[in-house]
Amino acid sequence: MFQVVWMLGFLVGTTTHTADLIVGGVNACSDFPLGVRLFWVSLTFLDPAIAALIIFRRRSGIVLGIAVIVADIAVNWTVFAMVGGLSLFGVISQSLFAVVILVTARSLWRWFGPSSPRERGDVTGEA
Repeated sequence: MFQVVWMLGFLVGTTTHTADLIVGGVNACSDFPLGVRLFWVSLTFLDPAIAALIIFRRRSGIVLGIAVIVADIAVNWTVFAMVGGLSLFGVISQSLFAVVILVTARSLWRWFGPSSPRERGDVTGEA
């Protein structure tokens, strides 16, 4: 269940950022600082990568998902407070998704099990 929530949440982000690029092209969100725009464009690639990693039960998707959602809410709340132009509904719903991510990460981590030979103990340690 948590896997589906994570996957859907990051795919919603993918859709949002892709739609911005389709509608606005390279000038999408041109009212915002360049660094913010570049970060948002990077999410067009990071969000689906996270969804794919989660679908394939890779722990790296959990780590990347946490890093991206924390960075994203930090950027979006900063933009909301300092620049404006973002909806309160958007930043609050994204923050609630971040809470879900943070609360469910440990359970998802355990359910996914070891991802690499090193984590599984398959590495002999021989040089």
